[in-house]
Amino acid sequence: MTYDYDLAIIGAGSAGMAAAEVAAHMRLRVLLVERDRVGGDCLWTGCVPSKTLIASSRVAHQVRCAEAWGIVPSTAPVDSRRVLARVHAVQQNLAATTDSPDRLRALGVDVRFAAAAFADEHTLRLDAGRVTARRVLICTGSRPAVPGIPGLQEAGFLTPGDFFSLDGLPSSLLIVGGGPIAVELAQACARLGADVTVLEQLPTILPREEPLLRARLRDVLEREGVCIVESARVERAHRRGAVRVLTGTADGEPAAWEAEAVLVAAGRRPNVEDLQLDAAGVQTRAAGIVVDDRLRTHATSIYAAGDVAGRFPFTHSAVAEASIALRNMFYPLSKKAPQTVPWATFTDPELTHAGLTSEEARAQFGEGGTLVFRRPLTASDRARADGAQQGELVLISDRSHRLLGAHLLAPGAGEVAGCLGSLVRRRESMTPGLVDAIQAYPTYAFELMALGGEATYQQLESRFLRTVRRLNAAFGI
Repeated sequence: MTYDYDLAIIGAGSAGMAAAEVAAHMRLRVLLVERDRVGGDCLWTGCVPSKTLIASSRVAHQVRCAEAWGIVPSTAPVDSRRVLARVHAVQQNLAATTDSPDRLRALGVDVRFAAAAFADEHTLRLDAGRVTARRVLICTGSRPAVPGIPGLQEAGFLTPGDFFSLDGLPSSLLIVGGGPIAVELAQACARLGADVTVLEQLPTILPREEPLLRARLRDVLEREGVCIVESARVERAHRRGAVRVLTGTADGEPAAWEAEAVLVAAGRRPNVEDLQLDAAGVQTRAAGIVVDDRLRTHATSIYAAGDVAGRFPFTHSAVAEASIALRNMFYPLSKKAPQTVPWATFTDPELTHAGLTSEEARAQFGEGGTLVFRRPLTASDRARADGAQQGELVLISDRSHRLLGAHLLAPGAGEVAGCLGSLVRRRESMTPGLVDAIQAYPTYAFELMALGGEATYQQLESRFLRTVRRLNAAFGI
């Protein structure tokens, strides 16, 4: 059968754009279909605007606290309209350059703006027309999940997408949810002058993070004025004039919270409803489209990557999955999708996660089979120079000193996430793996060598003592 395209990609977010660019270099006939704007969640409602806002908030914080660095501080108020204008300007610059549909068209990609749905495994309906493709890659991403709180719709609320469409920040903000985007925006808005309260239903914010470090980060946020309420159950919402009011319980006791605005940051849902996947034989679950370890769906010519595949909700994972899916489409059985990926929460300091936490390691290997190595940044020369000693490095290994997890709370910690993830994925030995990887001084990564050294001495001492015991037994001592 002759197809209109070798590859049709549905969705022009991070995964879709990455796939289109790679496919163009493979000299495939590529169609990229997008129903809204090229760039997806990352450009318009997620990574780019949030990190741009965080950058401005960091400057505001440093100016206000400049005395700690020997500089006269300033208490001038922040004009949040100018801050958000900068956020929008950065978005528009990326939309006109890196994420421009014209750039993709110049590579040979046929970019169309339309709503796509399956007619069968190889046929897509695009508004009024139809196209066929040998292979299809679904990259439709996800959207914010909105909890069914009675009265919330009537009271009015913001999703992250709504938030970054504002011209100025609200003076006070209730954030429903305590995951990465919630705590990032909580700190940023507090630093820019808003009164911020985070309401997390679980017993802790950032529940997937290393407990030792999330506790440290929680202290940082609270010292900066963020009110964090854990075990908070929001049961109703209403509006009193210009004020939004949420009522419920905190630790089982009645509670009420009010603010100018409510931001819902309580998870995400895959965008699958309008694709008519049944017509192509593609199966779904709550987390997203069902894929195998090579990102293929139940329909052998259709693959999925990024948030819609329900694996890891990160841009870097989406980009990697898009590339892997293409390899498996056109070079069968080429590569499996990664089972673990590192990530970072871009607060200040940043929190990097790779592999198992200490809790997860103990659950899997037992208390006696898990070693936890800690090094607070008070021991780091770079942290002392930077005036950033709130953080800590935590490494987790098994009894053989194979690295199971690596977690760093430090300025710029996200820059070493890939390195830490690679060490964990290979189950690198801390002795000599970390010691032999010489790090530049003074850096925060230098502390990896220090902790690796501690593990080396511990292991050598253990071997020495075992040898002494054997000699004592041999000589009857």
